[in-house]
Amino acid sequence: MSGRVLVTGGGGVVGGAVVRVLLDRGDAVRSFARCDYPDLRARGVEVQRGDLADLAAVERAVDGCEAVIHTAAKADFSLDPRPYVTTNVVGTANVIAACRRRGVPRLVHTSTPGVVYDGRSITGGDESLPYPARYDAPYAATKARAEQLVLAANGDGLATVALRPHLVWGPGDTQLTAEILRRARAGRLRLIDHGAAVVDATFIDDAAAAHVLALDTLVGPAGPEQRPVAGRALFIGSGHPLPIARMINGILSAAGLPPEHRSVPFGVAYALGTACEAAWRATRRSGRPPVTRHLARQQATSHWFDLTAARRDLGYRPAVTPEDGFERLATALRSPTLGERDHAAG
Repeated sequence: MSGRVLVTGGGGVVGGAVVRVLLDRGDAVRSFARCDYPDLRARGVEVQRGDLADLAAVERAVDGCEAVIHTAAKADFSLDPRPYVTTNVVGTANVIAACRRRGVPRLVHTSTPGVVYDGRSITGGDESLPYPARYDAPYAATKARAEQLVLAANGDGLATVALRPHLVWGPGDTQLTAEILRRARAGRLRLIDHGAAVVDATFIDDAAAAHVLALDTLVGPAGPEQRPVAGRALFIGSGHPLPIARMINGILSAAGLPPEHRSVPFGVAYALGTACEAAWRATRRSGRPPVTRHLARQQATSHWFDLTAARRDLGYRPAVTPEDGFERLATALRSPTLGERDHAAG
């Protein structure tokens, strides 16, 4: 890349990993996020602060960039849909509009496999899977709308691609990894149906590599050798599906915690999720309930995806197996800085 790359959410888990890859290969990088990140400034990143809902601020961040990697999103499981709409839908629409107004020709968008999840198991599903008619969580609903906006925007001087990394985890992850450790330390972690459902999680380094491959593919020379990814969504994973119990206990072991074997039936978890959602709405509580119907379904159903399209059209080659990832996570958690951050998150 000869120009500057904007990474929205550059201080987040995926965004931060993408920034590191870009910097390590010599790209000029600008980050756009609501918070300040002195560690990024120290590494030479141009940090701009702002809100995705503010189109003028997004335009200023996009100005002068050759490409945008849009990783910023609201990504938890609270119930109020309004913040999700503001960040994930309005924010993404603003990124698209800013790219067009400022003449930025390439946009890589971080989506999620949740956009095709309908509550049933998916085993080896590919990109032909349709969007479901309904969603039971505002995160998936708004990410689906954002992905549709990005794909529809492809053309007329703007090339777009959406990546769907599945269950991103690893050092520094404040979502999946931190949540497992937080619940385990509080004694509130349980498997559903013994954790037998099979999933394929994506180590953070592989997720970041996929984003940069997508960026490079979009900016590659036009012609018959260019891989046809523009206007498409692609699944990203490790290529090593494994039972949820193995995934959870591998993360616990990396943190020096005992394995979890306690389990509740799906029916009990789903009923509890229904009750928690009702209580949260009745009392207008903020934040996320300890369990929701969506979380219960996710842990009771298998979901892993065919990576053929990403391998073929991006040249994506996941480099970190789950076992490798557990070792890397254990090493990182033993470091003073990340260890302190991990305990603070817990």
